[in-house]
Amino acid sequence: CPRAGQWRSLFSGFRVLGLYSDHVPHALRYHKKHREFYVVTSVGKCFHTFNVNRLGIVAVSNSLSEDISCLAADRMLVFAAAGRMVFAFAKNKEVVMRFHGHQQDVRLLLPLGDQLISADSGGDVIVWDVQSGEIYLRLQFDTATFDLSAMMHPSTYLNKVLLGSSQGALQLWNIKTSKLLYTFPGWSVGVTVLQQSPAVDVVGIGTATGRIIIHNIRLDETLMSFTQDWGPISSLAFRTDGPPIMASGSPQGHIAFWDLERRQLVTQHRNVHSTAIAGATFLHGEPLLVTNGADNAIKVWILDQEGGGARLLRSRQGHSAPPTTIRHHGNDGKNILSAGQDGTLQSFSTVHERFNKNLGHGSVNKKKEKKKKKGVAYEQLRLPPITAFASAAVRQADWDSIVSCHRGRSSASTWSYSRCTMGAYHLQPPGAHRDAVATAVDITSCGNFALIGSSCGRVDVYNLQSGLHRGCYGNDKAHSGVVRGVATDTLNQLTVTTGSDWLLKFWRFKSRKQEEQLKLTAAPACMMLHRDSGMLALALDDFTLLVVDMETRRVVRKFAGHHGSINDMTFSPDGRWLVTVAMDCTIRTWDLPSGSLIDCFLVSMAPVGVSLSPTGDFLATSHVDSVGVYLWTNKSLCGPVGLRPLPTDYQPTNETLPGTAADEPQQEVTSEEADDTYESVEQLGAELVTLSLEPESRWKSLLHIDIIKRRNRPTAPPVAPPTAPFFLPTVPGLTPRFSLPMATEQDAQVELDRPMRLLKDCGPSAVSLEITALSPEGGGASHLLLAFIHMIDSMLASGRDFDLAHAYLALFLKVHLRSLSHDAVAMDTLLRLSERLESRWAELRASFDQSLCLLSYTKSALL
Repeated sequence: CPRAGQWRSLFSGFRVLGLYSDHVPHALRYHKKHREFYVVTSVGKCFHTFNVNRLGIVAVSNSLSEDISCLAADRMLVFAAAGRMVFAFAKNKEVVMRFHGHQQDVRLLLPLGDQLISADSGGDVIVWDVQSGEIYLRLQFDTATFDLSAMMHPSTYLNKVLLGSSQGALQLWNIKTSKLLYTFPGWSVGVTVLQQSPAVDVVGIGTATGRIIIHNIRLDETLMSFTQDWGPISSLAFRTDGPPIMASGSPQGHIAFWDLERRQLVTQHRNVHSTAIAGATFLHGEPLLVTNGADNAIKVWILDQEGGGARLLRSRQGHSAPPTTIRHHGNDGKNILSAGQDGTLQSFSTVHERFNKNLGHGSVNKKKEKKKKKGVAYEQLRLPPITAFASAAVRQADWDSIVSCHRGRSSASTWSYSRCTMGAYHLQPPGAHRDAVATAVDITSCGNFALIGSSCGRVDVYNLQSGLHRGCYGNDKAHSGVVRGVATDTLNQLTVTTGSDWLLKFWRFKSRKQEEQLKLTAAPACMMLHRDSGMLALALDDFTLLVVDMETRRVVRKFAGHHGSINDMTFSPDGRWLVTVAMDCTIRTWDLPSGSLIDCFLVSMAPVGVSLSPTGDFLATSHVDSVGVYLWTNKSLCGPVGLRPLPTDYQPTNETLPGTAADEPQQEVTSEEADDTYESVEQLGAELVTLSLEPESRWKSLLHIDIIKRRNRPTAPPVAPPTAPFFLPTVPGLTPRFSLPMATEQDAQVELDRPMRLLKDCGPSAVSLEITALSPEGGGASHLLLAFIHMIDSMLASGRDFDLAHAYLALFLKVHLRSLSHDAVAMDTLLRLSERLESRWAELRASFDQSLCLLSYTKSALL
């Protein structure tokens, strides 16, 4: 069996879109130099850093081997726990320290000056020295009597840490002397959160029953308490910019704001997050609250409402459940529409996150949804998740441009991409067929009509501008089974449908009459049409692929190789490639002209959606158990890729998903490996010309050096050069002469290369001065002018430094052509040089013409 390393993969991982947060509470940092707050959130095996002002991502950390369980940060470092290890990150990216010592998974972290406190699920608490990474103190607690659940450092309490337990008791420890200072008996309920209040000695305590206790730990006295009806307290935060306001989070995603002065509830915000509030933090000295949750969202709230209420200032939000269907929207390839199991429809930008759009969650009735606060259940108004959708950017500014099918519903919903909201229409089939479920959808290329297939076999046509029903295909039903796919051609002349009855049918779009049908070898799972080429791809339930030519209406290609259900497929912009994804965790690329598999690789999670951008630069995939959209770079656009047909027994390689690559230790390069380093020769071939690699500023301005000198005339007189050394070697004899090195035959051969190396080290002004000084008037001689011509001739003959040779020759002729015209020997040499120039340019022109002809043919020819 061939080795997978013999083939170069066509796609390489680039980045992941739509990942912002998970269940781990965020960490907040303040950068004194930038005067800006940064929020750090965990996203699986790595963490992201966002600035709070714009919620723009500023850093992505290197990945760890396991998922991050908790985060903490101080002024310099970010600490992350993964499994039994704790890692310290510098510059929000690189691991600079690893802390080993825990025997159980670490679940709590607390930075305290030059020390770090970590606690694991086995009751082991370790105090680390951050600089050395050594253990400073180790405490062991019995989880049966004191199961550590929260910890904090009381403000102004030097070397003190307050520990809370799931049994309800609290303990105050001195970590420097390793002494238990005080034990608080608690309130017979488990402690979930400990938070320092703006007042010294006063601590906020959140419990598992929903009770919030404001306690003075110096006097061991409870000042006040509140009760939250939404279950355990998941987070607490105190406002520090003046008003005595406290915020509390709940597992249901609600936030309550409490007035500590009047000891009452100010306001409450429901469904802030669709999952539990993982973390809530007020920015110091500002009325801003940062929250994050497992619903993959970061939100910044500003408390500027009347009565102490908060409003959403900015947010970054992705899918809270894995996306099932993804498609590129528009022709620029910069936006990806994604429908997730959470029921939302979102648009992710490949350029910048500020261009992301959240079209929201579909609702049964918008008017009723506005009245949900008056007693109507919010969940009852939500539409189920989207199973299929189609979009067209042609008329999106005029009316709704997206149509979606929902799980278990007969009607299809419309969406407006330009207004980022659900549309006005629910496209419902007429009469007795309202019990059927919409299963397939397509929008015509003109953007005026939507075709919807249903589980009863109907294919209905709707006008998107008015939302009216315009007819159906066939005699009430187009298929005798479930419709699995529907598509129209570019000119709205032909409609193609396929269903579970194993039939592929061709219809006239306008008359809606059947013209022809094909019997398939198995039931189709999905269908994809490339309108420009007229190629129709069908994925069958027997894991095979068929490609049908819309012109001849015959099967032209059949592919087999997948070992699981084919979930999705996409065409390349030119229609040459067909990319498929299946439950066997493979992503395969098929070449239609050659009818062969040209690329295949494995991923860790089965892909369920795929889309290749209209520009062909990025491949987007979505996967089970992942809420992100992954981008892969098409390497054929960046350089040559050997696209050879892969054999039937090819074993694909495992590719790591973008953004989740674990750091690998760098291997030391041995002396043998260092000796194998390839060094390029100076000239690859005698028939080639080689440029000098010198910057253009060294030679491009030589002909205009006089103008440049006049413009840059110096304001100060030149400084005299340093004198030569006093002792110089001389030759013995009556006439004093300086000693010169003896010339050898090898030196004579490279004599012409030495002036060239000297000129390369000079700037434009120095080059102009050296060439001008060759004439007798400048201190040179006639034989030096002739030697310079020979040097240029040698450069042209060798083909090296082609650009410098022409630039130096142009300046030389500009300065000395008048004096050379009186020298017959020099003119004869220049004539021979001119012939060499013409022959060289003739060779280059032939090569250029051949390359341009080949390039023009490959662009225009139909391969």
